[in-house]
Amino acid sequence: MASLLNDKKTSSILIIAGEASGDTRGAELISVLQESRTDLRFWGIGGDLMAKSGMRLVRHAHEMAFLGFFEVIRHIPFIRKVFKEMSDLLDSECPDLVILIDYPGFNLRFAKQAKKRDIPVVYYISPQIWAWGRNRIHKIRRTVDHMIVLFPFEEAFYREAGVPVTFVGHPLKETFQVKLSKPEYMKSFGLDPKQKILALLPGSRKQEVKRLLPVMIRTCKLLRQAFPDLQFVLCQSPTLEQAFYASLLKEDQNIQMIEGRTPETLAYSDAAIVASGTATLEAALAGTPMVVLYKMAPMSYWLARMLVRVSHIGLVNIVAGREIVPELIQDDAQAERIEEIIKSYFAHPDKAEGVRKKLLQVSVKLGESGAAKRAAKVILRELDKTGSES
Repeated sequence: MASLLNDKKTSSILIIAGEASGDTRGAELISVLQESRTDLRFWGIGGDLMAKSGMRLVRHAHEMAFLGFFEVIRHIPFIRKVFKEMSDLLDSECPDLVILIDYPGFNLRFAKQAKKRDIPVVYYISPQIWAWGRNRIHKIRRTVDHMIVLFPFEEAFYREAGVPVTFVGHPLKETFQVKLSKPEYMKSFGLDPKQKILALLPGSRKQEVKRLLPVMIRTCKLLRQAFPDLQFVLCQSPTLEQAFYASLLKEDQNIQMIEGRTPETLAYSDAAIVASGTATLEAALAGTPMVVLYKMAPMSYWLARMLVRVSHIGLVNIVAGREIVPELIQDDAQAERIEEIIKSYFAHPDKAEGVRKKLLQVSVKLGESGAAKRAAKVILRELDKTGSES
């Protein structure tokens, strides 16, 4: 029986995005593709944003968001169940194209299932195999028809390995927008424009925030002694409840939570303490001097050290190709050390300005705005190939 999703009038596209960041990128991509073609039907694994963009969810991304080696191990039976479910749907729904967004543990294996059925695969947002699994490049060469990457060094890596690749730039160049003026922002949240602001970005996952926010709070207490008028703003992730943050902040009423205004918070802050990841790139776009923190469960960190082959952990430093902002990893992420770095930014304006200039160079390396549109062009070309071959 022919699939209801894949009749002669439509092109069926299966998308798998297993995390909140992938949901954002997937929603952007779907919106652009729909502007170009009205005959496309999207389904698969994604989040609320992808659903709002018109994708039919087979599974919700929050079911799949496991962080850390041992959490994945505990959920293997469920992951296998979903993997079989999605593999069976390749047979029953017969998609014209599979788009895999990040989420490498699941998606790299799923790419093999799609290729077994001669379904073309486009991978959007490269797995960080350049950091932890260079031997997987051979699997990617066999199973991925086109790799779409966000960083220029990734393009060189894949091209050298013989994988069709396109660098589209980073979507943040378009989506990271400061929409409130400084006076508007300060007035909206009752902040004093004459006093310094320290931004806190502890991440978007509960486990990450649980590990990083307490040390950030201790740092704030230390800094308050030296800078009584220093203002602290916590950037609240939309994926986490306010009550969750409140349980960690407890009696500390001197840290203000703000949701949905990360660009403004970073742009108008004098420094930031940032969880390693995409948030470091947001701080780079804002030109905000920062210290990068990274903490994992001890055993997971030990395993990561055995696998990871990069000299830096923060994306901002990886893109720069050198350490332009300090990184405090695992046991080094202590309040006293963080305090020392933030104090140095405040005490030496020339040092802070030097960091801002280096961050501007990182911003340039992230390409021009319009990443989703460039990615959509690649995807439509691959889809057209499928039509011409059928």
